[in-house]
Amino acid sequence: MANPNIVNVTSILGKSVQAALTTTLTTEILACPSDKVLKINTIIIANIDGSNAVDCSVFITKSGGSPIALASTISVPADASLTVIDKNTSLYLQESDNIEAGAGANSDAVITISYEEIDDA
Repeated sequence: MANPNIVNVTSILGKSVQAALTTTLTTEILACPSDKVLKINTIIIANIDGSNAVDCSVFITKSGGSPIALASTISVPADASLTVIDKNTSLYLQESDNIEAGAGANSDAVITISYEEIDDA
């Protein structure tokens, strides 16, 4: 398993991913590819249900390990957002790490992850 040297970077690509959350809490939202490091800048969950709150959870799974909660069963009010990670609390994903998430109701919440893909190749 490679761990790129982030001092001798050849590219830093700004990216984002969005997904509708389901009731499967361990749905993979973002996986770190081989020979890369991902710097997670923001994770935002928006409740798109106009009348009901929804419970949301976000996990990080280190290479082959068990999910560890970043946010667990947090109630997001109707038409509101939850910032799980922001630029002040960023984190790194290494090869084979991933972010998983889910909600208490299907398609009531969407997740947006903004990140940088770092490569030293």
